[in-house]
Amino acid sequence: MRLATFRDDGREGVALVQGEGGFIDLTAAGLAADMIDLITNFADRRARIAELGAGGSHVRPAAGATILAPIPRPPRNIFCVGKNYREHAAEFGGSGFDSGAVGGSEIPEYPIFFSKPPSSVIGPEEAIRSDLDPYDSVDYEAELAVVIGRGGRVAEGDDPMGFVFGYTLLNDVTSRELQRRHKQWLLGKGIDTFAPMGPVIVTADEMSDLATPGIRTFVNGEKRQESRLRDLIFDIPTLVRTVGRSITLEPGDVIATGTPAGVGIGFKPPRYLHAGDIVRIEVDGIGSLENPIS
Repeated sequence: MRLATFRDDGREGVALVQGEGGFIDLTAAGLAADMIDLITNFADRRARIAELGAGGSHVRPAAGATILAPIPRPPRNIFCVGKNYREHAAEFGGSGFDSGAVGGSEIPEYPIFFSKPPSSVIGPEEAIRSDLDPYDSVDYEAELAVVIGRGGRVAEGDDPMGFVFGYTLLNDVTSRELQRRHKQWLLGKGIDTFAPMGPVIVTADEMSDLATPGIRTFVNGEKRQESRLRDLIFDIPTLVRTVGRSITLEPGDVIATGTPAGVGIGFKPPRYLHAGDIVRIEVDGIGSLENPIS
């Protein structure tokens, strides 16, 4: 299933996306107060949602509705992973912006986690505010994001994938200069509007292949990043287990899995985003997420 949050006539709702131009309003059908409600109760409502989707009579045009971030205001900070593609770890280490790099190309021994606050989240087509970075050093990072569906801690005998509800896209936008000056990642990455997310959540059963899908970034139509999900240093089960071993997971938690090589800081000189630019990230099987820079 492909699930989205939308706004129409001043009302927000959750939709089952049908094809390219239609959706079924699950909120109007009494099946989802919001996305967190749907994720939490999905097991009990899934059969009814599938029935509506198969029937086809409840499909309405998507035209006129605004697609929001799937979880417009996550209940907790987003869990993010740094340097989780080898080539990106090397390019970032060589940039001089990484206070933890050894020899300019550190490959982490364990996953590196940081977080982005809920206030950083925006949806498709919403503007990333470059004016909130006083140093004009706004960078892009295309990432696959994991959405948690099952709450609890991940015990040794648990299958971490049993906690996964689905997947979406997240652009881990960053002020590189704030990141460099403060020697950590929260301030540089937690800025308002610096976590575009969407456009949909694809349920886990529709993305059983987590190796071959491609991930890409385009800036003003120019390809900057391209890789495959198989190139993750730490795979999704490892990331879910690492977080969930000691931190209780909650339905609607988001884990952003890291970005491949090709970010702006990796160029010499750096190629940052500026007002008027358009940045688009893609992951095969989910779609694309495009945002202007203001």
